[in-house]
Amino acid sequence: MTELELKEYLVKNYPQENEVCEWKEYSNLKHVVKGHEGDDIVSYISAISNMNGGSLVIGVKDGTLDITGIQDFHSYTSVSIKSKLLKHCINLPSEGLEVEEYVTDDTNKTVWIIKIPKHPLRRPVYVHDKAWQRHGDSLEELDQSRQNAITDEIGVVADWSAEIVEDASIDDLDDEAIAKARKEYVKRNPTRAEDEQTWDTITFLNKAKLTRAGKITRTALILLGKEESEHLLSPYVVKIRWSLKNLQNENKDYDILSMPLILSVDKLFNKIRNIKYRFVREGTMFPDEMLRYDVFNIREPLHNCIAHQDYAKCARIEVVEYEDDHLVFQNSGTFLPESVEEVIAKDCPESVYRNRFLVEAMRNMNMIETEGGGIKKMFKNQKTRLFPMPEYDLSDGKVKVTIMGRVIDEEFANILLRNPELTLHQVMLLDKVQKKKTLSDAEIALLKKLKFIEGRKPNFFLSDKVVKLTENEKLKADYIKNKSFGDDHFRKMIIEYIKKYKRAAKDDITALILGLLPPVLSPMQKRSKVTNLLSSLRIKGVIEYSGGFWMLKK
Repeated sequence: MTELELKEYLVKNYPQENEVCEWKEYSNLKHVVKGHEGDDIVSYISAISNMNGGSLVIGVKDGTLDITGIQDFHSYTSVSIKSKLLKHCINLPSEGLEVEEYVTDDTNKTVWIIKIPKHPLRRPVYVHDKAWQRHGDSLEELDQSRQNAITDEIGVVADWSAEIVEDASIDDLDDEAIAKARKEYVKRNPTRAEDEQTWDTITFLNKAKLTRAGKITRTALILLGKEESEHLLSPYVVKIRWSLKNLQNENKDYDILSMPLILSVDKLFNKIRNIKYRFVREGTMFPDEMLRYDVFNIREPLHNCIAHQDYAKCARIEVVEYEDDHLVFQNSGTFLPESVEEVIAKDCPESVYRNRFLVEAMRNMNMIETEGGGIKKMFKNQKTRLFPMPEYDLSDGKVKVTIMGRVIDEEFANILLRNPELTLHQVMLLDKVQKKKTLSDAEIALLKKLKFIEGRKPNFFLSDKVVKLTENEKLKADYIKNKSFGDDHFRKMIIEYIKKYKRAAKDDITALILGLLPPVLSPMQKRSKVTNLLSSLRIKGVIEYSGGFWMLKK
């Protein structure tokens, strides 16, 4: 359509700015998708969603609807921006979020209309750690009355997991799974141990909240159903895919596990290579030895995936094991609490669950924590091991949890060792520094007050001042020395090493260099650094690669 036709369309369908509609010029998207709080795109999305949903029109003059067009899209497209909005807008539903693009035929001006869904039941949409609302021509933090109106909403959402499967019978349940369920039920409910021995199968299933009046529910099939009975849940998918990937993100092995999930979780647990990890603590030559992954930190996210999966999405639960020592758990469906930080801060059970019947059954099967603290316990376990904090990615309508099985920054580990009194919140901020995450001004101020960071925004690193507090002069000297090494120094080291031993495998060079690289670099950056050093020497004609070894070029 022409520019005139597009304006007529906008005037007809979006005639005025109000609580459900906003016009913004935003000719350059680089700094306005998430920029200054209260005046960026995500703030307006929060404000509109926290009413009844609506639309944000971008590329038009505020007040007149004259079409100015978006002139600089930065790296965004009308498709890619959706995942960015979901990442920054906590609780924003993915369903109903759409970006319509209109380009005028005569003037080639682009207008976006962002269709914004209403907030979820009883859950405001948060941006910049605040829930927003419109007040006049500007935005402000959600006032108490509107906050109460949202959190006190009454609504009954159908529980998919509680539905009875009419064609299913007790014969569709797996005997071994039922025996396992009985055993775990007694562990969770020891006072009922004697009674449990007198119950027949149907009585047990009813008591454990797996069936309803003896009728088979979707929950009973998910946890206890025979694999050949999975057609009873069709078209819904109840499967867990385990994948093993190498450093190049290539699949090395995989398996797909099906019902009954109460048995499949043990099979998956046994597939994960939870080998020994050694870490030399400051002030000793003797390493600590532990399993890479705390057992709870494998089972908790896996069981959470089962409990909170949106089975209507017909997607598999994904568990990916990477050779460089981290695990990723992913389920479909949005994260129901406001944020991970909110869950840890509250440290109490959630009031809303997607699959309420399934969650209760899993609680009775000793599979899930509903008394609160499961997620917080994962963070505490990582802190105790000096490992990075669990990482949650809530974008694109999925929940993805990453668990690291090693130290990625020795300075982070040393700070935790020297300061056991640190709160979990403070440790999470330090974790953001070692992972090069963006810090808010308040977070920066707190870490600087504690003298835990140095550098200039946004390039902060864990502070040299912390090293001084240890009075470990050797560590201090090594730290300062490592910061000053340049590429020429490392190239000379590589050449001298090859001269001495005539040839060297890449692993030899890596062992030589890796420990001398600055601790602010991630393990992946360190490995890339070694590769780049070798490549630069090869390009200069100093060394060559042959038969699996690096040698001086003749």
